Amino acid sequence: MSRMLAFTDATLVCPVAGVSRGGVLVEDDRIIATGVIEIPEGAEVIACGGHVLAPALVDLGVFAIDVPAFHAGGIVRVGLMPDQSPVLDDPGVVQRAALIGRPGLWIHPIAAATRGLAGKDLAEMAINRDAGARAIGTGAGWIADSGVMRKVLAYAGDLGLTVIAHAEDAGVTAGAVATAGETATRMGLPSAPAIAEALAIARDVMLAEETGAALHIRQVTTAAGFDLVRAAKRRGVRVTCGITPAHLLLSDIAMSDFRTFAHLSPPLRGEDDRQAAVAALADGTIDVLCSAHDPRGPEEKRLPFADSTSGMAGAETLLAFGLGLVRDETIDLQRLFVLLAANPASVLGVDVGTLMPGAPADLVLIDRDAPWQINGDRCFARAGNTPFDGLPVQGKVLRLFKGGTALPVPVRL
Repeated sequence: MSRMLAFTDATLVCPVAGVSRGGVLVEDDRIIATGVIEIPEGAEVIACGGHVLAPALVDLGVFAIDVPAFHAGGIVRVGLMPDQSPVLDDPGVVQRAALIGRPGLWIHPIAAATRGLAGKDLAEMAINRDAGARAIGTGAGWIADSGVMRKVLAYAGDLGLTVIAHAEDAGVTAGAVATAGETATRMGLPSAPAIAEALAIARDVMLAEETGAALHIRQVTTAAGFDLVRAAKRRGVRVTCGITPAHLLLSDIAMSDFRTFAHLSPPLRGEDDRQAAVAALADGTIDVLCSAHDPRGPEEKRLPFADSTSGMAGAETLLAFGLGLVRDETIDLQRLFVLLAANPASVLGVDVGTLMPGAPADLVLIDRDAPWQINGDRCFARAGNTPFDGLPVQGKVLRLFKGGTALPVPVRL
């Protein structure tokens, strides 16, 4: 017998249909009606009280699986980076990675482009795709050999898989932990010019254009990088790009007290680049808003800045920062869920991220105005290393559903 759920009196936010008031009817694991719905006899009714009902988040490019943190942030699907132990370059490893989050999380592995992420020999992309990989990635590093990168793009393109690339020319950034500029100079940190990003993007975009492959640049953070992406899109190149809230909201000044929670990859940029990132979000150049979730414990963060490991815990704050961008009128509510659900799902080739009939019932109910304070010591992630520790934000997940099944949402005290 079918199981029916009826969500009523909600502010519906659909990346395709826009924002409206109404309900959603779910049968088993699929949405069957949206808007004005008739409630069948025996259906479980969930009164939304006017709160936002939207597609659950798809977080593209996480480095660690943290189910409670994902659920607290409204995330039910993640694209898992290949930088795991062992590296996701073998079909057995890829298949296991796809299963470890069940039943509360869909994990979509991003298989390594090269064996061991060494940037030399191509990995078995076709076999890894058949094992469950949804994309091909260069990991947290750049493939220096242009011939290898061209083969990666051509092969992935033939398989219908997007290549997810890290954009920093390693020949320029080797040993650097900061962006060259006044802040890095004052702190005495090894640094590299921001042009390292544009150099990498320029090459990879040209190769994507020549091969016809789909290229997603996981994070673009500089004005020069955004200009290259805009120009490529105008030429019809199949390129998309993402960014994290940290690179939208923080400049390299956040590193001034040697706080290693602000040691990120790519590093925080100067204020001009940060403002260029906000403008790129507003004008549609940026396609994906992601957390780059990479929690690191004190053994990796309580070190001199140059010796610490890059990365931050970002999954449970991603939605709140996104809602902040809506309040600041940088983007509207519909666009937010294009960035958080529809577009990342598209990069992964997964047919989710909308409230349209027929879509999987991955849903999140949100009180967009509920206040809370970020507290690194009380994060649900395995480590609470966030540069936003102590910051007040708004937006809490009230209910979360994966394929129509309710998931536990950690409660913030």
